[in-house]
Amino acid sequence: MTTDVTAHWPTSGGLAPITRVPGGELAAVAAAADFAVLPVGAVEWHGPHLPLGTDLILAEGFAAESGAAPTGEPSGAAEVAAAGRGVLFPAVPYAACPGQTRPWPGTVSIRPEIAVGYLADVIEGIVAAGFPRLLIVNGHDANMSTVRAAMEWVSGRRQASLLLVNWFQLVTPAETTQIYGDLPARGHGGAYETSGVLGFDPDAVRLDAVTDLPPKPKLPVTHPYVLVESRPEPWQGWSGHISLATVDAGDRLRRIAGARLREVVAAWVAAPLPAPPTADPLPGPNSTADPLPGEDA
Repeated sequence: MTTDVTAHWPTSGGLAPITRVPGGELAAVAAAADFAVLPVGAVEWHGPHLPLGTDLILAEGFAAESGAAPTGEPSGAAEVAAAGRGVLFPAVPYAACPGQTRPWPGTVSIRPEIAVGYLADVIEGIVAAGFPRLLIVNGHDANMSTVRAAMEWVSGRRQASLLLVNWFQLVTPAETTQIYGDLPARGHGGAYETSGVLGFDPDAVRLDAVTDLPPKPKLPVTHPYVLVESRPEPWQGWSGHISLATVDAGDRLRRIAGARLREVVAAWVAAPLPAPPTADPLPGPNSTADPLPGEDA
C-alpha cells in the first residue's frame, strides 16, 4: 500500500504536526518537507496581567505564522506566501530564566548549562530524524544565548541549516514608537509583549489587573549594548506602560511580524543547504583545496 504523504499538508503548503505522523511515514514526510519548525518559550512570571505561558503563546503563535497564508500587511518588502511544507515539532516549554524573574511566583527556571545541553539534544534529534533545515521560533529573550550555543554545537556534528528567529526583533523600535508613541513600550511584560499576546489569545490577558509601572530609562547612548542587572527598579518582575496595549496593536504586530517571518523563511528555504561539517578543516596531503597563503601550490 502506497501512502500519499503530501496529504499531511494543505494544498498550498503550511505546517504538519510531527506528533500526527506515523513512524512508518517519517522518512517520506521528511523527504517531502522543506523545513521543520521548533517553537521555544518559557514558563515565567510576566506580571499579574499576563499568563505564565506568555513566551510559549508567542513562540507557538509565530511558529504557526511561518506556515500561514499571506495577510497583505506591508513587511518592508513584498509579502510572500508560506515558504512551503513545514513540519511542526512540539514547543520547548522550559528555559533558563534571568535572576530578575526567578523569585517571582510561577517562574520555572532551569540552569543555563542544562538548557544548552537539552536544546542541543532536541535540535540534533530533529536533524537526525531527517530534517536538516530547522527553524527555531523564539519567544523568550534569555533563550537567544542558550539556543545559539546549542545550534553551534549541532552544526559542528551534523549537516544542518539552523535558523533562529526571535519574534520580538521582527518589528523595529521605530515602528513600535509609531504604534505606541514616545513612551517606552518594549520590555518584559510591557505594552509590546502584552499586545503580542492580545494578538493571539486576548482571553489570556487581564489589562485591568495592573496600572502602569514606567520602566527604568535606557542608557542615553545609541550604541548597541547588553545590560544585565539584578533588580532594575522600578520593577515587579515586569514593568511597562500597559495602558498602551490594545487588541488592535496586537493584531498589527501579528500581521507585520508574521509577514516578515515568512519572508525570512522563504529566502532561507530557497538557499542551498551547507556542506557537511568536517573534522579536518585544514588542507591535507590529498586535499584538492586551494593552498593557504604562503604555501606552495
